[in-house]
Amino acid sequence: MKKILITIAACAALLFAGCTRQEKGPKNVILIVGDGMGVAQVYASVVAQKGDNSAFLRFPVTGFSRTYSRNKYRTDSAAGGTALTTGEKVDNYHVNWGPDSARYQTIYDDAVAAGKSTGFVVTSSAIDATPASSFGHAPHRYHFDTLSLQMAQCDHTVMVGGGRKYFLRENRKDGLAPIDTLLGRGYMVTFDIDSMMAYEGDRMVALLYEGDPLTAPARGPVLRDASMKAISMLGRNKNGFAMMIEGSQIDWSCHNNDSAYMRAELADFELMLNAVLDFAEQDGNTLVVVTADHETGGLLLVDGDIDNGENDARYWWNSHTGVMVPVLAYGPGAECFTGIQQNTDIPRKIRRLMHWSND
Repeated sequence: MKKILITIAACAALLFAGCTRQEKGPKNVILIVGDGMGVAQVYASVVAQKGDNSAFLRFPVTGFSRTYSRNKYRTDSAAGGTALTTGEKVDNYHVNWGPDSARYQTIYDDAVAAGKSTGFVVTSSAIDATPASSFGHAPHRYHFDTLSLQMAQCDHTVMVGGGRKYFLRENRKDGLAPIDTLLGRGYMVTFDIDSMMAYEGDRMVALLYEGDPLTAPARGPVLRDASMKAISMLGRNKNGFAMMIEGSQIDWSCHNNDSAYMRAELADFELMLNAVLDFAEQDGNTLVVVTADHETGGLLLVDGDIDNGENDARYWWNSHTGVMVPVLAYGPGAECFTGIQQNTDIPRKIRRLMHWSND
């Protein structure tokens, strides 16, 4: 037993090597997920921005994340999102749902318990796997009626995405209307971008599309604009905030093996990254961590031209792969995210830096 305890302690020391708990942790944390975004996708974006213009190059700390799930070498977004929000490996398709129906606590639950505000902005349905991992618990990611009810009852202050149809009574088998729950809890619920941006209140849900959002560039810079709107609202809390931002359709473009679609989604992601980094740089007390739930498409960059921003991008196949994905960090505590780590290490390190755990 003594030998086992020593081994566990040694592993914990390695996990947080170079990650010293500061007396005062970051006030805010922004976890940004590029769904399906591997190293090749990041470099494709760097090249498309003609090298030095890329927001990815603004991050002083980089590392890698190992993405396998509890039961599969290739994770899906539900298990990948769960790992990034709870620090637990679960089976594919499970949303914060472990063996024997265990329900795992998220870093956003921790933030609320610490008096902080929370929220998310995504370019998918608001109850797609990754955003659902910030508030939901379900044995299957496609239990949309359950997840929409859970979203309507969760503690997030700001939620932005698509999937409006799941919140309306006429589209549901159970006859319930999660949108009424949201309204009854004091949220401003909007279906359009202009009213979202004009809103000056404290609690907002923006369901901007009936189903999935439009692709880039057709939807406009909504990822950047909604993210900055959410930051401005969450930032009113004197205790700080924790939020998730997802570039959801990087994944979809790579499933489609569509290089033009991928380029547009990455350009949109860069626009958001620059805005968030500008905020974090000015604020000085915000930790920004960017990673992916998995890589999609087995993307290869076989040639290119940096001066002209051109990539000869080719896909190996049309689903997820098991390769490591990048981790990039900026702000107080960023040094903790270098090296090769488990995806589950990311929320554990966030908890440590924010003083939400004793690890």
